[in-house]
Amino acid sequence: MNSAPCEDGPRLALKILIAGGFGVGKTTLVGSVSEIRPLRTEEYLTDASIGVDDTRGVEAKTTTTVAMDFGRITLRDGVVLYLFGTPGQDRFWFMWNELARGALGAVVLADTRRLTSSFAAIDYFEQRRIPFIVAVNCFEGAYVYSLQEIRDALDVDPHVPVITCDARRRESAKEVLIALLEHALRHSVPAGS
Repeated sequence: MNSAPCEDGPRLALKILIAGGFGVGKTTLVGSVSEIRPLRTEEYLTDASIGVDDTRGVEAKTTTTVAMDFGRITLRDGVVLYLFGTPGQDRFWFMWNELARGALGAVVLADTRRLTSSFAAIDYFEQRRIPFIVAVNCFEGAYVYSLQEIRDALDVDPHVPVITCDARRRESAKEVLIALLEHALRHSVPAGS
C-alpha cells in the first residue's frame, strides 16, 4: 500500500478526518499509519481541566490534542491521503469546521466503554453529509459487543460501515482507511451508475 510519492508530487491528494470523543485513539491511529513523523498538538492535562474534560474510562490519559494531529500515507499511483485528527473535547470543537473543509470523508473512532462520546461526531458528519464510517477501537478489558449491537446503540444508518480496529496496529489502521475510501467512493457515485 505504501509506495514512494511521484517525483512531480501527488497525482491526487485526499483529505481524511479522524474524529471521535476524548481518548478514543485518534492520535494513536494517525501515528500508527503515517509514513511521516506525525504532527501532534498534544498538551498535558492539568488541574484546570478537572470538571471540564470527562476522563471517566481513560483515567490514565495524561495528554490531550488541542488543535489537530496530522499524518500522511501514500498509496499506489501517487494517491496521497492527508490525515487530520480532530480534537476530542467539546471546548476545541470550534476547529472542526476548518478541519472538515474539503474532506473526502471521516473515520469516527468509537470506544465501547464510552459510546456516548461518539454521538457528537456522528451527528456532525451526518448533518454536513460528509461520508463517514465508524471504527470501534478495541481496548483491552473492554466488553466486546457485536457490530450490530454497536450499530443499534449508535443509531447509524444501515449504509454506514461499522468495523472494528486496533488503532495501535498499522495494518488495522490501513484497513480502516481503505473501508472509508470504498464507502466514500460508493457515496459519491450516483445510484444506477
